[in-house]
Amino acid sequence: MRTINKIGVTIVLLSLCFAVNAQTKEIRHGNRNFKKGFYSEAEKDYKSSLDKKYNDKAQFNLGDAYYQQHNYEDAARSFQSVADRNVPKNLEANSFYNLGNTMMEQQKYAEAFDAYKKCLKLDPNDEDARYNLEYARQKMLMQQQQQQEQQQKQDNKDSQDKEDKKDQQQQNQNQEEQQQGQQQEQQEQEQQQQQQQQEQQMSKEDAERMLQALENQEKETMDKMNEAKAAKMQKRKIQKDW
Repeated sequence: MRTINKIGVTIVLLSLCFAVNAQTKEIRHGNRNFKKGFYSEAEKDYKSSLDKKYNDKAQFNLGDAYYQQHNYEDAARSFQSVADRNVPKNLEANSFYNLGNTMMEQQKYAEAFDAYKKCLKLDPNDEDARYNLEYARQKMLMQQQQQQEQQQKQDNKDSQDKEDKKDQQQQNQNQEEQQQGQQQEQQEQEQQQQQQQQEQQMSKEDAERMLQALENQEKETMDKMNEAKAAKMQKRKIQKDW
């Protein structure tokens, strides 16, 4: 990271003002903490100085303190804030360079590529920015390829899921039709059994009626025969009496 540790001529010229002098001390104190690796303390110092009055270099160094604490989102906002203002060309270039670094840490390679490109536009001789630009470009292409492959996999999965769903629906429909066929077949068998039972019941009743009719007929015949026999015997008896 490119931390601006020297306050510069601007601060010195304004050091006669008490508020600016106090701000300068806080920035310098923040720079000392930053060099010692006390990034959290440096962050507090830079914020305290900014509470008194905005300072581009304090804002830049605050971004560095955020970066060292892996707070890349706040670091990016700090560097972008400096780059958006009317600041010296070298400070603007360094802001874009560090902005590119924060984007790389977040795997936002397209944004990093754009930041390094803006840095090189301001400082064409920055070899670090040129190297990082190419590295960001390669990572960006790899990321795009991975995204395309993931999208293709997702499309294939969606297509397979759709096909599986269609097959499942067809299978469910076949099972439903099979169940309906089985139910219909079972109903037909039940109806057939009921019809057979009814026919059997009717046959039994018919047989009983026929048997009863035969019995009645036989009884009638026997009665007639008995009557005839009785009459014959009676006649014989009468004849005998004579």
